[in-house]
Amino acid sequence: MLSIIFRHIHRPWRVYGIILCLCIMNLFAQAQPIVTGAERMDQYLPLLQHKRVALLVNQTSIVGHTHLVDTLLKRGIQIVKIFSPEHGFRGQASAGQHVGNTIDSATGIAVISLYGAGRYKPTDADLQDVDVLVYDIQDVGVRFYTYISSLQYLMEAAAEHHLPLIVLDRPNPNGFYVEGPVLDTNYRSFVGMQPIPVVYGMTPGEYARMLNGEHWLAQGDTCSLTVVPCLHYTHDSLYQLPVAPSPNLRNMNAVYLYPSLCFFEGTAISIGRGTDHPFEVFGHPEFPHQLFAFTPKSQPGATHPPYENQVCYGFSLIQSPAQTLKEIDHHLVLKWLIKAYRMFPDKAHFFNAYFSKLAGNTILQQQIEKGYSERAIRRSWQPALHRFQAIRQKYLLYP
Repeated sequence: MLSIIFRHIHRPWRVYGIILCLCIMNLFAQAQPIVTGAERMDQYLPLLQHKRVALLVNQTSIVGHTHLVDTLLKRGIQIVKIFSPEHGFRGQASAGQHVGNTIDSATGIAVISLYGAGRYKPTDADLQDVDVLVYDIQDVGVRFYTYISSLQYLMEAAAEHHLPLIVLDRPNPNGFYVEGPVLDTNYRSFVGMQPIPVVYGMTPGEYARMLNGEHWLAQGDTCSLTVVPCLHYTHDSLYQLPVAPSPNLRNMNAVYLYPSLCFFEGTAISIGRGTDHPFEVFGHPEFPHQLFAFTPKSQPGATHPPYENQVCYGFSLIQSPAQTLKEIDHHLVLKWLIKAYRMFPDKAHFFNAYFSKLAGNTILQQQIEKGYSERAIRRSWQPALHRFQAIRQKYLLYP
């Protein structure tokens, strides 16, 4: 097209014109709204027709303003069961709260929890009447956010039972950078199952491709995987989540702060669970009383939070998402964690056993205890990050 337009224009104006048109086309592409995999129904409805379908979904699994379950039922798709991840099908359970099986009152479909009593994987009985599996959950692109662990277990079940799995991809709101310590597999847990950094810069579809391609599923197995990609998304897109992905990530500011502030979950510090601003504040009852004050209280999504009904003193990061993006500047920020450690009066009890699971190693705790600077700690991550980046590159679906 461009060659036809500029065939009769003399140089150098021909080159300048082509560059200008490419810039305009790029701006137009960026202006187009992002279309999620779930919205591209022509790509996956034919794969579900006349099949018995099981979905791993939650409150974020929407097509426009309608839940995927309702959307598929209206189109005659036979849904035989729903699997739910941490926080449950409706996304209202507190972090770590075991969720039981139930029946969805709106549809009468059985909802089977994959986050209850140590059970994370569909059983043989769960899958005996299933022909195809579908995964559609909005993630935030952070290793210890457990939806990707649920995805892995679903892939393993699909591989064991020779069932096809369709991942309806969604943008990663933290997909614009890759950073943090890469998990040492000696510290595997449900909040970190694979040797990836804290911020890994992949969508669920890309991550699923990596699990398959690197043979990271149990027994080195692979599953029959179809990813329905997003349209008009790039890893530089600042995607605004239409639905809160979990009870304590209520806005984009918290989503951007989460990779840095979640480390406090492995310490004696409160990150504001039980307040109106979880993952936007942090503090402790024994910090200086002239600091920012907040009082955690038991509430839906944060039942009996740390320091319930006690005044905590600390720091507020309640600000616009734009301010937070400027402050983090494509980095996982450690200055808040280091500052809190230095202020804490009883350093022997600052960290708890959960910290090594979040960090994916014991090194980060040792570095902070020894007084390493944020720059020195970040520098120590680089060799492993470079190795991961080479792996990651093979499975990217978006520029």
